[in-house]
Amino acid sequence: MATPFSKIGMLQCLLVIYLSFSGFGFVGIVQSLGINYGQLGNNLPPPEKVVDLLQSLKLTKVRIYDTNPQILMAFANSTVELTVTVENDILPVLIDPQQALQWVSTRIKPYFPATRITGIAVGNEVFTGGDTTQMTNLVQAMVAIHGALVQLGLDQYIQVSTPSSLAILEESYPASAGIFKPELTVFMTQFLQFLSSTKSPFWINSYPFFAYKDSPNKIPLDYVLFNPNLGMVDPYTKLHYDNMLYAQVDAIIFAMAKLGFQGIEVRVSETGWPSKGDTNEVGATLENAAMYNRNLLRRQMSNEGTPLRPNMRLEVYLFALFNENMKPGPTTERNYGLYQPDITMVYNVGLSSLSTVSSTSTTTISLTSSAPQA
Repeated sequence: MATPFSKIGMLQCLLVIYLSFSGFGFVGIVQSLGINYGQLGNNLPPPEKVVDLLQSLKLTKVRIYDTNPQILMAFANSTVELTVTVENDILPVLIDPQQALQWVSTRIKPYFPATRITGIAVGNEVFTGGDTTQMTNLVQAMVAIHGALVQLGLDQYIQVSTPSSLAILEESYPASAGIFKPELTVFMTQFLQFLSSTKSPFWINSYPFFAYKDSPNKIPLDYVLFNPNLGMVDPYTKLHYDNMLYAQVDAIIFAMAKLGFQGIEVRVSETGWPSKGDTNEVGATLENAAMYNRNLLRRQMSNEGTPLRPNMRLEVYLFALFNENMKPGPTTERNYGLYQPDITMVYNVGLSSLSTVSSTSTTTISLTSSAPQA
């Protein structure tokens, strides 16, 4: 005879099955999806409302681009794990261990553990900025910040890494040809030694949109949008790829291996698709943006890994939470958000508020899980 607990469990399973096939959209469990919360807008909601939105969506991983005290305080006692960012322009200061200790003591420690800070992104895309002095500063600053975390007893809770763009690769196709640019070899070796010794992840900002925009006649749209397609087989590994994002991630893994580093986890710190663009930004449409993020969400719900690491689920942070009207550059830069600043959906990818924060859709999805990692 079933116990009361097992009856409850059966009812929950039946409810999930019912919702999945009754027009309520995605109902799933995923632990590897995060989102980037940028602040380059003059009409964005206050952080407190952002926390309400994220929690209503059951999103539990967020990356911000600074250590804004207002945001850190707003996220206190929430369920959200936060990755904060050290701005590029202060890296030269933080190579000094005392300055790094001061930074961690004032920017991190006062908010932890009430605010669940789990990562520090030291700089952003520094390796592709062309400034070799800054690249040297980057690795030294990472070492100093990690040392400060150790000194304060926080290193077991907070990882240190830096997000890089795919432009760090000299070759990325096929994935097995992945290799870092030769001028970055010394810096990458130092960086990878740090990641290996601290068991921290390699963060990559990966945008298949850019590849499609530059070569729409050569790259199948379905391949970059995760739609059904024939895909491609890597001629050397014989691995089959049905989407570009996974191929780009595996190219990073191959590049690390060629420098003698294996076993470092790769996480996608940014990926997304713009819903609007200039006339020369091919593919930047609402339909494509919705399709890319919706299909990626389905993959995340399955806890998928890449063809090279099928049993290690890929952690991905979508870019971005909001459209940000003060971002410079082409129109696409201001149109990556899933939400408008008034907290209405730009388009529906399967995320919908479970509370009254947003009522633009009846689609629901649970994005928290205690499921074990494969």
